[in-house]
Amino acid sequence: MLVAYRKVTRVFVVIRFRVGESEQAGFGERLQAAVDVLAQQKGFVAARTGRNVDDPELLALTLEFENIGSYRRALSPYEVKLTAVPLLSEAIDEPTAYEDLLNQHGFDSGARDR
Repeated sequence: MLVAYRKVTRVFVVIRFRVGESEQAGFGERLQAAVDVLAQQKGFVAARTGRNVDDPELLALTLEFENIGSYRRALSPYEVKLTAVPLLSEAIDEPTAYEDLLNQHGFDSGARDR
């Protein structure tokens, strides 16, 4: 019996925000609350945030999930919709989810997990 194997590819999410320097403290508290609730979701792996070194009003949040399904499901619970989604809706309007193509075996241009 031949079993089809579908490679599961980790997904990282890059969400950028434009936040005035005087508003960053309050934004940071909201961002931490959003990450805390997302971190409780199944499939969550890691999160980090940073400020652009050349443009201090440009902030980035990166999230990592086991796969695209985990990321999409993580946005569904009520607590996430209440805490994280309002903050995420303030993000710069651009695509955010990326397949992880660079793994321990090198660049994998054929990775696709939809």
